[in-house]
Amino acid sequence: MASLHLPCATTPSSQTRSSSRPVFAKPSHFITHAKRGHRLQVSCAAAENQNDSSSQGKVDRRNMLLGLGGLYGASNLVSAPGASANPINRRSSTSANIVDYRLPPVFQMKTRPSAHRVSPEYIFKYNMAMDRMRRLPKDDPRSFMQQANIHCAYCNGAYDQPGQGTLDLQVHNSWLFFPFHRWYLYFYERILGKLIGDPTFALPFWNWDNPKGMTIPPIFVDPKSALYDEKRNQANLPPAVVDLGMTRNPDPLQVVANNLTIMYNEMIRGNSDVYDFMGQPYREGTPVNPGPGASERGSHTAVHVWVGDPRQPTGEDLGNFYSAGRDPLFYCHHANVDRMWSLWQYFLPSKTVPDKRITDPDFLNAAFLFYDENAQLVRVTVKDCLDNLRMGYDYERIDLPWLDYRPPPQTVAARVTRAGKSASKAETVFPLTLDKIVRVLVPKTKKGKADELLVLENISVDTTKFLKFDVFINDEDDNIAELDKAAYVGTYAQVPHKTANKSATTSIRLKLTDLYDDMDVADDDTVLVTLVPRHQGPGVTIGGIKIIENPTPAPPKPS
Repeated sequence: MASLHLPCATTPSSQTRSSSRPVFAKPSHFITHAKRGHRLQVSCAAAENQNDSSSQGKVDRRNMLLGLGGLYGASNLVSAPGASANPINRRSSTSANIVDYRLPPVFQMKTRPSAHRVSPEYIFKYNMAMDRMRRLPKDDPRSFMQQANIHCAYCNGAYDQPGQGTLDLQVHNSWLFFPFHRWYLYFYERILGKLIGDPTFALPFWNWDNPKGMTIPPIFVDPKSALYDEKRNQANLPPAVVDLGMTRNPDPLQVVANNLTIMYNEMIRGNSDVYDFMGQPYREGTPVNPGPGASERGSHTAVHVWVGDPRQPTGEDLGNFYSAGRDPLFYCHHANVDRMWSLWQYFLPSKTVPDKRITDPDFLNAAFLFYDENAQLVRVTVKDCLDNLRMGYDYERIDLPWLDYRPPPQTVAARVTRAGKSASKAETVFPLTLDKIVRVLVPKTKKGKADELLVLENISVDTTKFLKFDVFINDEDDNIAELDKAAYVGTYAQVPHKTANKSATTSIRLKLTDLYDDMDVADDDTVLVTLVPRHQGPGVTIGGIKIIENPTPAPPKPS
């Protein structure tokens, strides 16, 4: 397809949400002072029990200062020079030779292939690249474990925000999720290509959004392959169908139907504005987990946990942030996550979210540090990664069966009415600990069909656990293992990870407008909300629930 312009680059700023300074506005201060306190409960060393604080590995500060890989700052968050930025000095070697990265000209577009459709020649080349990465010296920042440790250090509470006390630095659960991982894969891919002398090499993507790709790709399950990782859920190896809803439904056909419904909901039906998909703003001084977008908290999280090994203490490898990068499947999984971002930006209908740009300079100027394929430490910005074509890669075209997978209309209201009579009013139930199915009546802003959002506020979670709950509206059959119905509205889920206090608080919004079109709400002034935990035991407390008018309504439909 034709090259696309860089969104937001020359667009006048629109109204943005409350802002202080850009994220981490002092590059040199952050690079030399982002610190790990004694509270750190993350280990990037293999085979350590993350839950046992007495056996926690120590992050050697020499590694952080001498450039021995991802732990000290291969993905540091900084802001582009500008607002109160101090000049970079030589107070440590990590700040000595940083180069502002410029995207090279694209002479030949790389095409990332579907992992289920790759040729034997590609498999040979990919294995050779991974084998050579694994054989690099341990102190080479391009080596396999150093690359894996990037995710460990900056996704698992290893560092504090500079000047913010013990406030964690985290790239998940916010608007930085997609940009950080796009740059992460970009350099990982270029390193692999450099190692085999092929600048056209492209990572594969695991197209778990298509029924033909809803199993772990065969290239990752050969024990003799450099792509193999033994720490995976043995019950979920092929031919097991990936369960994006974590419903544990034993019927693979139903799981496929659930998966397609989830994808339609995440990508089309459930988002009211750009932040509902991308994640909420994350600035200097913002606590971790301001709010994940629909894709991050949905299919992305499910794949992580579904692949992770339940025989391991905390779901290693893919099932925990600190160890996820040790599984080569991680990069294939995230290539599809990145593909979802590209599809959402440029290919999907814009009628539900007309403006998919974020013009806030706090977003555009946020920056990261990575090692490139030549082991050069480089600074990159969010604004330079908004167009994958400009970065020199595209994706193989694969059918999108979820694109029109709108759930069938719900026509039966009688049972919902009966259930509603026995449900409690929301104001009498919240706050609550969600350790069982809960049904509550929530008042609407208007009777009948309306442009509304369901808001779940002050969701407090134990970040060390896998936690997930699904949300249904006026569910007529209460079959919680089936999601392909109008009543399913969305989910909240998290991959286990560490934070300062092993806790975080967030809120989510779920769009109801299209859902109302698919069911008989007549002139109802309340809806029945069902919350279904998919995790075991406590770990989630929800402070409140309410329905609000959509503050960013879509334009009216043409008559």
